[in-house]
Amino acid sequence: MCTAITYHTKDHYFGRNLDLEYSYQETVTITPRNYPFLFRKVNSIKSHYAMIGMAYVADGYPLYYDAINEKGLGMAGLNFPKNAFYPEVQEGKDNIAPFEFIPWILSQCANLEEVKKLLSTIHLANINFSENLPVSPLHWIIADQNSSIIVESVKDGMKIYENPVGVLTNNPTFDIHLFNLNNYIALSPEEPINHFSDQLNLELYSRGMGAMGLPGDLSSLSRFVKATFTKMNSVSGETESESISQFFHILGSVEQQRGCVRMKDGRYEITIYSSCCNMEKGIYYYRTYENSQITAVDMHQEDLDGNDLICYDLIQGQQILLQNQK
Repeated sequence: MCTAITYHTKDHYFGRNLDLEYSYQETVTITPRNYPFLFRKVNSIKSHYAMIGMAYVADGYPLYYDAINEKGLGMAGLNFPKNAFYPEVQEGKDNIAPFEFIPWILSQCANLEEVKKLLSTIHLANINFSENLPVSPLHWIIADQNSSIIVESVKDGMKIYENPVGVLTNNPTFDIHLFNLNNYIALSPEEPINHFSDQLNLELYSRGMGAMGLPGDLSSLSRFVKATFTKMNSVSGETESESISQFFHILGSVEQQRGCVRMKDGRYEITIYSSCCNMEKGIYYYRTYENSQITAVDMHQEDLDGNDLICYDLIQGQQILLQNQK
């Protein structure tokens, strides 16, 4: 399961938690402008916007989990089991495999206006990457510096939702997530006032009681509420350091710790990595489950006019500063 958010201070930020019980040895991957994107059912794109994100590179192809392009458009795919539905290839449409969706959008679009035009011709088709990598059930958050949308391919067609909160988790469908927020209308970062009864002298015994009832479990429905409340009440400075620190704190409010979500095979789902992209600067920040230090990769430090993928292995070991080392 996963959580993705957008955030705005002086700059704009986009990122996610990847929550799974296994890893594909993903890398921070930069796709330069002249890397040839080959697609299964549509024409290849040989020149395009450069992008940076987290990907599993299989047979030389970047299978992006999340990424931003050089224009500041961001996109992430999140697990959407049982709800995601991909029909067979359809004539007269741009048949795009789900694993091609992020490269197809980010290679061509600079903003959401262009994304929406491209979506009008897209048909997400049931096409596997390979026999060993079958199609994944996903839905997607796409964001520019002004707003975000959600794209869901379900049995009754492709649904595109405006996303006023800039948050996405997993099941159920996005419209239900938004409606569910009505159940938490009374939550507040302020101290609560006694509305229970004027016949009782009820008193505050702790700070934070305005948010009593805020979900704390790890289900996707609850994580959506908690991430939305945390993000929309979040306050931080506008420096890069303050902004990315706050971003990771927001994601940290819904991260998964080993041992709390046990799978049937005995493995545990954890937050494998958390990411934060500066959409203006093209910097990809991340931290991993075993390494809480924030690490950065700047796409603009690379040759973006090249034609070969640039990959950086994740720094997995904990980085500890011994302050009084002699």
